[in-house]
Amino acid sequence: MKKIGLQTYEIEKNISVIATTSLVGNKEGQGPLADYFDFIEKDDKMGEKTFEKAERTMFLKALSDVIKKAGLKKEQVDLYVGGDLMNQLVSSNYVASELQIPFLGLYNACATMTESLIVGASMLEAGGAKNVMCATGSHFSTAERQYRYPLEFGNQRQSYAQWTVTGVGATMLSSTHSSNVKIKKVTIGKVTDFGITDIANMGAAMAPAAMETLSTFFEETKTNQKDYDLIATGDLGKLGSDIFKDLMKQKGYDIETNYIDCGHMIYTIDQDTLQGGSGAGCSASVFNSYIIKKLSSGEFKKVLLISTGALMSTTTNQQGDSIPGIAHLVMLEGK
Repeated sequence: MKKIGLQTYEIEKNISVIATTSLVGNKEGQGPLADYFDFIEKDDKMGEKTFEKAERTMFLKALSDVIKKAGLKKEQVDLYVGGDLMNQLVSSNYVASELQIPFLGLYNACATMTESLIVGASMLEAGGAKNVMCATGSHFSTAERQYRYPLEFGNQRQSYAQWTVTGVGATMLSSTHSSNVKIKKVTIGKVTDFGITDIANMGAAMAPAAMETLSTFFEETKTNQKDYDLIATGDLGKLGSDIFKDLMKQKGYDIETNYIDCGHMIYTIDQDTLQGGSGAGCSASVFNSYIIKKLSSGEFKKVLLISTGALMSTTTNQQGDSIPGIAHLVMLEGK
């Protein structure tokens, strides 16, 4: 890979997105992007006894579908790269056990989708693989009781809080099969900490990391916001998006006209999600549905996807630590 600056790399091989699958829950299926998703599950338990088992079933269904869409057999997938929000990545691990595809488990919280794309593209660029499957997801009910409160507690949500997306996004990358959508450049983010300690205020915690990564990309590639049809962050929500836009203006970039946030757009205002969506499945499901279809059709020609993650745990939060953020960027080109 050709290194540009300190954090950005140019992909020199012809690496294509040859198939994608998006699977979401019932609430997400009632939002404005319903027509773009491949699967909308009416039962958040997917017929299982627990939400944790339901999350595994979601992953298995999405991954099996993307392999089928790519026209591949399991044996032709050289590597599965991805993760989730559950402790020890149990959803991804159990599905990897069932699929029996070589597996690299990743965790960068809600930034894991772009992290998996970067790792997958790097393996293809190095020539060590021909087909790599990247997948990330989350489930509202598993994330809520792991990070916040038991569902039965029924606590009141703060006005600046977000709603964890129930969804999985899966992407098949290939260096031997071609498509209209290519990965061209990537920027690996730095951990950024602005001292936010409120576990409900994820947007404020992650926005500085998104600013650091996007401004670095612009500086190292000598481009600006006008060179791209779409700039999409992962799950800053309404409040986080506003902070991010203000921070970018301070850096000299006005991104107002071509910027969206996956968390802000996945729900409507009357769905009572407050600041919008969050979770690892947020950018994963929106990228593998709405964004990829716009790229494939030619409506978008150049897109920057910046998945954002808050790197806290329940332990660090209870001990009063601030919440570090991370953001990774992937630049994609359509036909």
